[in-house]
Amino acid sequence: MPQLPDDLDAVAVRTWCSLALEALGRERAEIDAINVYPIADGDTGTNLYLTLESASAAVEAVFAAHETGATAPATADAVRAMAHGALIGARGNSGTILAQLLRGMAGVLADGGDAAHLRLALTSAADAARQAVAHPVEGTVLTVAAEAAEAARGEDPDLRTVVTAAYDGARAALARTPEQLAVLGRAGVVDAGGRGLVAVLGALVETVTGQAPVRGPRTASGNAAKAPVTVDGGSVVGLPVGGTPVEGVAEGGLPASAPEEGPPDCPEDGSAGPAFEVIYLLEARDEQVARLRTRLDALGDSLVVVGGDGLWHVHVHVDDAGAAVEAGVEAGRPYRIRITHFATESGHDVRVHAEPAQRAVVVVVPGDGLAGLCTEAGATTVIARPGEPPASGELVEAIRRAHAREVVLLPNDAALRHTAAAAAEQARTEGVRVALVPTRAAVQGIAALAVHEPDRGFDEDVVAMTAAAGATRYAELAVAERQSWTMAGICQAGDILGLIDGDVAVIGSDVPHTARTVLDRMLAAGGELVTLVLGEDVPDALADALEEHVREGHLAVDTVVYRGGHQRAPLLIGVE
Repeated sequence: MPQLPDDLDAVAVRTWCSLALEALGRERAEIDAINVYPIADGDTGTNLYLTLESASAAVEAVFAAHETGATAPATADAVRAMAHGALIGARGNSGTILAQLLRGMAGVLADGGDAAHLRLALTSAADAARQAVAHPVEGTVLTVAAEAAEAARGEDPDLRTVVTAAYDGARAALARTPEQLAVLGRAGVVDAGGRGLVAVLGALVETVTGQAPVRGPRTASGNAAKAPVTVDGGSVVGLPVGGTPVEGVAEGGLPASAPEEGPPDCPEDGSAGPAFEVIYLLEARDEQVARLRTRLDALGDSLVVVGGDGLWHVHVHVDDAGAAVEAGVEAGRPYRIRITHFATESGHDVRVHAEPAQRAVVVVVPGDGLAGLCTEAGATTVIARPGEPPASGELVEAIRRAHAREVVLLPNDAALRHTAAAAAEQARTEGVRVALVPTRAAVQGIAALAVHEPDRGFDEDVVAMTAAAGATRYAELAVAERQSWTMAGICQAGDILGLIDGDVAVIGSDVPHTARTVLDRMLAAGGELVTLVLGEDVPDALADALEEHVREGHLAVDTVVYRGGHQRAPLLIGVE
């Protein structure tokens, strides 16, 4: 069991970011589905995830820079990286507010991570976020942040007590949001942005205590609050906030009633607001930003400006998008400009494109060899190099490169499930119909791509690809880095591990023998086709030997061999 931190040092901050990203990944769809205020974007959970993903990546970069050193980064470096990453990667209104909350905390935690500093950090975060919103009202994430800070007040020197109190205060505040904001009460939901903040604070509790807290907002009865969740076809079912949604085989389509969480200065009556959302990063001096706030406030609503030290993130809803950008030009240097028309929910950057294709496949592959194979099959590829999984932004860019109205996304890694789901959701806001087939290994992706037929109906194609992937069992060989317990027994450093469907099933001393044992176990349950993907340093002789082994021991089973190039595993195996 890992040692629990006595204060929020750099390692604890890294763990917090990782757990928070995981939590938002789990709850992203649920948060998207309870947005009823103020604009029906359906992307609050996705925006929070993408913002936290950027923060986490910035922290990881700090640690990567210290890999050759004997000590971890300084706490100040880690928290400042977290805040800066959130600022430059903030998405939407909810992500912009989260970035300011993290920035407010970082300013205090850079000086210390004990209980007293954490109390001050929570208060600083709540104050900074409220000041960033032009016209704050109660019943939103701002209220949840303020109540979390208030609940953490006191003199107790124990960090765990402070973190748990803040989380409990946030949950209680979240449960009251329908009573404070009429539009939430009418819909019977809690505030979506506040729900996301509770998830982030829950990850902090797990970081400090080692135990995941109770999920969902507290109610007067102690039960989880209920929230409507739109499912395919437009029907609405009750789902406990903080519960676990039922996962389908493939994900597709935007929830029909999932608006974006916005700052509390928008009309509560649901009347039509401004036509455009304008977001950009801005390099400018403080006094210029003060004038910019005044001008943008006169142009529209939902104004949130966060940042400092010369770098700002601007978010506003307006009818005149050009005027909002021009205001930024007058204040300083705006860049990463993004304009979304609410009528179409389609973000654009004012570029002219050729007519898009009807359908494309985007596939994540573990090496250059499979990238070439998939490209020849007509897919757009993203290479996941050893130790460098792609971020959601890379997947979104690949979907854009595919330039199609419909896209089937094959992540080929169970660890990329949340990342791929966030990328798919972001691409949908840009007008692309995306189906996520949850492939867990490259061989499943190969099987899915083999049955892809762009001329048939989208749903029919997705079902066929999903069925092919689901019918493919997968395995890989790996080299044990240290002694450890596995489901197959104790392995020693240097042992060859055979993992079947993600679990260690065989422990061997060499690659050929372990591969044969894995194949025999997989084929014992039947199979018609074996796929072998060889790593860069694996000789062709191994493939020949394994192909002969299959031919001699398993009649009527065919074998195909591919070169994967530089990939993490020396051998990937698929049986379908």
